Amino acid sequence: MRKTLLLAAVAAMALGAGPALAKKQLVIVVKGLDNPFFEAIHQGCEKWNKENASSEYECFYTGPASTSDEAGEAQIVQDMLSKPDTAAMAISPSNAPLIAQTIKSANPSIPIMTVDADLTKEDAALRKTYLGTDNYTMGKKIGEYIKKAKPNGGTICTIEGNPAADNILRRAQGMRDALSGKDGLAALAGEGGWTEVAGCPVFTNDDGAKGVQAMTDILAANPKLDAFGIMGGWPLFGAPQPYRDLFKPMADKIGKNEFVIGAADTIGDEVAIAKEGLVTALVGQRPFEMGYKAPSVMLDLIGGKKVDDPVFTGLDECTKETADTCIQK
Repeated sequence: MRKTLLLAAVAAMALGAGPALAKKQLVIVVKGLDNPFFEAIHQGCEKWNKENASSEYECFYTGPASTSDEAGEAQIVQDMLSKPDTAAMAISPSNAPLIAQTIKSANPSIPIMTVDADLTKEDAALRKTYLGTDNYTMGKKIGEYIKKAKPNGGTICTIEGNPAADNILRRAQGMRDALSGKDGLAALAGEGGWTEVAGCPVFTNDDGAKGVQAMTDILAANPKLDAFGIMGGWPLFGAPQPYRDLFKPMADKIGKNEFVIGAADTIGDEVAIAKEGLVTALVGQRPFEMGYKAPSVMLDLIGGKKVDDPVFTGLDECTKETADTCIQK
């Protein structure tokens, strides 16, 4: 009888200890689970978990099913902030003002940071730091490649993602500044020899197929267009075959710099497309590094340690000539 009672007591203690043994969550909320870029962040998060299996903390990756679901991302942020096991959060805001309002409404006591995309400068105080790409520099490098290929300028169309995504807006500004030689122009109208054609920039909500269709339409309306500046790699990694179909007939012109395409990212088929000569240059981010570093940064914030703001990850630059060696290993 005594043995039975003892076993029952031990079992009860084990059951009671279950919730206490649950790991605290270092949450990463991305714009959408349908984007290979964010899957690379996920893989970085999972690597951290494997290397820290005995930690009381766990990297937890989540986001809405679709990158275009801004409200869905805001709802996930709100829901995760209400959970008692959420110890810190890293957010990639699709709609920066909406996410800022969500944080303000939740008024969290845990550390909040941004990853990949930041809040606007006006709302930066809502987060402790930003981890990710120097987006302005990224856009400027794209612009420098385009300018080097066509130093006398020409007509250009910018392909962007979400009109409220701060990271994309910063890239576009960097590109315009590089092309024009001036800072802060909202559009190019001959500065530095470059003019943005009517109907541009085009906002595609990170949809690859929509991006390829937009470029198809722009080329039809502007047969003498000289360049595309693509601020995210969505058309190349999201719709690689339609992209190839559109630009294979222009391969010779691209090879001779008669037509120029500068694009962001080195995800999926992008480097292969560069090797095929169907893009002039890629300036790629390091999303795996973002996902791998984010939990450690969140732990430093939880521990009250000094964390730099921003924390920049690097860039990889790929052309047809460097495609075999351009990605950081």
